[in-house]
Amino acid sequence: MRTLLTCIGAIALVALCGQTLSNAASLRVAPTTVDMIAPDSAAVLNLRNEADRPINVQVRVYRWTQEGGVDRLQPTRDVVASPPATQLPAGADYVLRVVRVSKRPIRGEESYRVVVDELPDRSRQRAGTVNLVMRHSVPVFFRSQDAAAPQVSWSVNRSGSQLMLIARNDGAGRLRLSDVRVSQGGRPVGARNGLVGYVLGGATMQWPIGTASGVGGGTVALRAQSHLGPVKASVAVR
Repeated sequence: MRTLLTCIGAIALVALCGQTLSNAASLRVAPTTVDMIAPDSAAVLNLRNEADRPINVQVRVYRWTQEGGVDRLQPTRDVVASPPATQLPAGADYVLRVVRVSKRPIRGEESYRVVVDELPDRSRQRAGTVNLVMRHSVPVFFRSQDAAAPQVSWSVNRSGSQLMLIARNDGAGRLRLSDVRVSQGGRPVGARNGLVGYVLGGATMQWPIGTASGVGGGTVALRAQSHLGPVKASVAVR
């Protein structure tokens, strides 16, 4: 079992140490999220090589879970990507198939990550340079038609010097959270811009949102965005 890369989405990987950047990342993947409802079990990802040279691509699929407030990835055979590796010519488009091959009925929602890596081109490596390549981590969800919606309860904890937002999801479906704002008595005490993360069905997640100093007891006001709409809640401070 391995920990999910902290930055979700496209992540620049350093393939060679040095001082000068070269070979800017060229791999594009769309869509950035795949959501399927049973009996649908197959989807496609569109890859594009925007470079003026061929690139080699590797694709892996992981089961995505959350334990102890941490994302986990585990190799799986329940969902496959075809092909698992390919070379894209310069300027080429390519279709990658993602298929749930497991015959086990879906209960609630299953979560996976399709990790698409642009592999370093060793023939282009030069001393004193850094090769930048891309990793795309695409969330893939399979839901039953009667999957329960997310039911998230919130709390804010002090953890050392940090203020942590805790999300507990008692529903079956995930909640995607972004643009978090936390205030107390009308005064801002914490914030996170852009994508914060997901809390999967039946899981608990936590994220740092600010410093614990200056936050009193009682409650704080939470304002955020989700893929289901705005989030507004009065949240207990623990």
